Amino acid sequence: MNIEILGSSAGGGLPQWNCGCPNCVSVRSGAPGISARSQDSIAVSADGSRWLLCNASPDIAAQLAASPRLHPRTTRESRIDAIVLTNGDVDHCLGLFNLRESQPLAIYATETVWRGLAEHNVLVRTLQRFAGHTVWRQLVLDAPTEVADPGGVPLGLTITARAVHGKRPVHLELAQVAEVSPEDNVGLEITAADGKRLAYVPGAAQAEAVRAFGRLDCLVFDGTFWTDDEMIRMSTGTGRASAMAHLPISGEAGSLAALADAPARRRIYTHINNTNPILRDGSSERRAVEAAGWEVAYDGMRLTL
Repeated sequence: MNIEILGSSAGGGLPQWNCGCPNCVSVRSGAPGISARSQDSIAVSADGSRWLLCNASPDIAAQLAASPRLHPRTTRESRIDAIVLTNGDVDHCLGLFNLRESQPLAIYATETVWRGLAEHNVLVRTLQRFAGHTVWRQLVLDAPTEVADPGGVPLGLTITARAVHGKRPVHLELAQVAEVSPEDNVGLEITAADGKRLAYVPGAAQAEAVRAFGRLDCLVFDGTFWTDDEMIRMSTGTGRASAMAHLPISGEAGSLAALADAPARRRIYTHINNTNPILRDGSSERRAVEAAGWEVAYDGMRLTL
């Protein structure tokens, strides 16, 4: 299984356009020990040629440009053969509209996520220019689903969506549409034909759901915030990590402690907010993460399982 970390930041990226926190300032000034990051997305392939895109971030065009293995080989070609969405957040779906160029798309999502996207967003019409432009394939919780391209040719990967405690996208909360559903936010168990297993969980309010994945070759998990009150302390917002459905890394109930015995050969934090101190090489927080056996994702990171 081949994995490319296309983007490793939470919504807004690093630096975030309207943020003057120390991390953003350092990146803009070219300070050593910290690098720019685009918004979270990964690509997975069983053969290194045909790719499954996991979440389509607003930065997808630049991410694909920076990833040679996903460049077209002919005058018109997509190396992305299927797309899967973990939830309906803007930073996970907006990139779909950058992929609209009369290119057939196969999109996997739960019914709840697809309805929130298709029924309450007029822009989805740009993905429906012709018959078969977008083929939506339903993910049913806990049911293995074989991934195939728009024409139905298998990619050699199977997805199992697992319910992960999170919340509905802000735009649906504000519109007061639909009730909270276990399908609102999922983690993905991706299995290759050779049995290699990846769990991709970019947003999680709790760690317990990881137990449902069983033994893994790699766990890519929510590393959004170091502490629950991080944004408050940094004066970048008033919300707590828990209110935004993100489990902080540190603390007795944080993911570093809760997943200390997670059955995964490799453990990687992604979806990292621009305020998070683990973004700095050599910080005490980075050292704590690495001492516990975790890696910190970065844009362009390649994994082979």
